[in-house]
Amino acid sequence: MTPAAHVSAAIEILGALAERRRPAADALKDWGQRHRFAGSKDRAAIASLLFDALRKSASAAFVMGADAPRAIMLGALREARGLDASAIAALCSGEGHAPAPLSDEERARLETATLDAAPDHVRGDYPEWLADKFALAFGDRAAEEGAALATRAPVDLRVNILKGDRAQALAKLAHLAPEPTPLSPLGLRIDAGHKRGPALAAETAYVKGYVEPQDEGSQLASLLCAAAPGEQALDLCAGGGGKALALAGQMHNRGQLYAYDSDGRRLMPLHERLERAGARNIQIRAPRGQADVLADLEGRCDLVLIDAPCTGTGVWRRHPDAKWRLAPGALTLRLQEQAALLTQAARFVKAGGRLVYVTCSVLLDENENQITAFLAAHEAFAPLPAAETAQAAGLPDLARFASSHGAGLRFSPATSGTDGFYVCVLTRR
Repeated sequence: MTPAAHVSAAIEILGALAERRRPAADALKDWGQRHRFAGSKDRAAIASLLFDALRKSASAAFVMGADAPRAIMLGALREARGLDASAIAALCSGEGHAPAPLSDEERARLETATLDAAPDHVRGDYPEWLADKFALAFGDRAAEEGAALATRAPVDLRVNILKGDRAQALAKLAHLAPEPTPLSPLGLRIDAGHKRGPALAAETAYVKGYVEPQDEGSQLASLLCAAAPGEQALDLCAGGGGKALALAGQMHNRGQLYAYDSDGRRLMPLHERLERAGARNIQIRAPRGQADVLADLEGRCDLVLIDAPCTGTGVWRRHPDAKWRLAPGALTLRLQEQAALLTQAARFVKAGGRLVYVTCSVLLDENENQITAFLAAHEAFAPLPAAETAQAAGLPDLARFASSHGAGLRFSPATSGTDGFYVCVLTRR
């Protein structure tokens, strides 16, 4: 397939998504099944174009003065790819499988339209219904923060210190040109540009457990837990186990880490990951009907981590389609789940222990406001100041990311170069 045909295919898939709200990955898979002539490189190129269009769909539509799939793709070629009108026109020749030629109006808009008069939610490429919430979280930087969330994320890896150090991992992956992450002492970063990231499953360093894919922000959230060897720790929303594996490394396989999730199916990948990582102090606790499988941990844990289910507004760089599928009802549901998890977690924290609340959201409702409500109802807990949280993790520089809205630390693509994360450490008196 030619680059022009890739653009046509991406427009077609955008149209399918407009007709039926669903994950973009599903629409891509359906297109691939109907067009089996497209090779893996073609599918990767089409996916790249599609996700760029989804990242920039609001600003692209504004530039083009229309929100049809073709208009969004043309605008995204300018806004996301930096192509000028002539380069876009060259892709739209109308020959073979190329898109139809540009109209006079399309060319004029590509040449002269600006975002100067656009509202913040358009310049920041986030849903209009979230405009007030972004303004509360970021003030006059809302558009800037949204625009950063609409960029491509690099490939970040966490070095597994149970197997080796960062210098060794850098050497093992030298052919991928990784760089040390600026904030996490365990991170490596690979910038793939507009290309697909490396196939980690084919990398010996990954297969043998020297590295794990994990955004730097998620690495920092794990490090700020300050898990220590010999502690008793509970990961209450372990899912696939990314943070549990990071905690096991901090604990140097000493002590006990319990990995639990209310949906046992999400824990299944962790079994294989434990073996690959060499993590031996993790005990998986899957739900068993009505049985309280965590009853023996009540009041015993030095550390309880809540990696809370949330709207995922902080990881839009990786899931750009999710921001347009997000609905107000989903936020309401997540807020209820988060409040329930905080209450549940409190019973496991021993006196002097820590409860660490983490989200990959940038919204106050899911972050500072949740902590404020929890503290009002649980007088035994107090927030650890950001400076003390960072110092306890051996990363004092992270204190500069202290939230201006209340307890905890905030990370975002615009401020820290990571995904959007909120981390708050609470101690039990």
